[in-house]
Amino acid sequence: MDTIDSILGEADQAWRGYGVGSADRATLAADLRLDLRAAAADGGDPAQLIGGDVAGFARRLADEAGVQRVRGDYGRVLGTALIGAVLGVVLGYGLLMVAYPAFVRMVDIRRSIDVPVQLAVAVYYGIPAAVVVTGAVIAVRTRLGDLPMIRRTAQLMSVLMPVAGLVMTPITVAFAWATDYSTAPSVVVAEIAMVLAALAGAAALARRLSLREARTAAVSPHPDAARVKPA
Repeated sequence: MDTIDSILGEADQAWRGYGVGSADRATLAADLRLDLRAAAADGGDPAQLIGGDVAGFARRLADEAGVQRVRGDYGRVLGTALIGAVLGVVLGYGLLMVAYPAFVRMVDIRRSIDVPVQLAVAVYYGIPAAVVVTGAVIAVRTRLGDLPMIRRTAQLMSVLMPVAGLVMTPITVAFAWATDYSTAPSVVVAEIAMVLAALAGAAALARRLSLREARTAAVSPHPDAARVKPA
């Protein structure tokens, strides 16, 4: 039984990496378990039925069953999102440099015009952040049109990335405050790295959630689900 469970565990990992949905994995595992138990009951070795390559056997089994596979392509999604974000960073940094003198004047005279410094800081960092998110979402949506559920991925990115930005903003602002709002290259690079890390995490989560929806599309189809085809 330990051998059967070990084989099924390795097969499940292979199916996950192959893009097989949870429902199909459960069906494949149940069928494979029956076959392995039957082999054991006949006095055979379940491992011999599989051969030495459990992962390869699992993939062939999925192909023979005709299950649908959804390509994650996390590398392409993250790479494209970060390229779009970097372009947004360049544009946002340019806007930030243009706005910096006005920001300083606003902070200096905030008492006379009663502008909270928190509002000034939020505007100062919020506008570039919005440009960065927009760049990442547009890049993914326009450059990865061949991927299934990419429209849904971009939609989720447009929601999750601002949330990640809201989480990172206090951290970034605190870091900026600690450096006296320095515009030194090393400080700017550190701020950009923190933002990009948060955006990458949001993009990966958006892709994961969209693929989860694709794998349950038979129950509640999404407009993009028709593009999910066997790989």
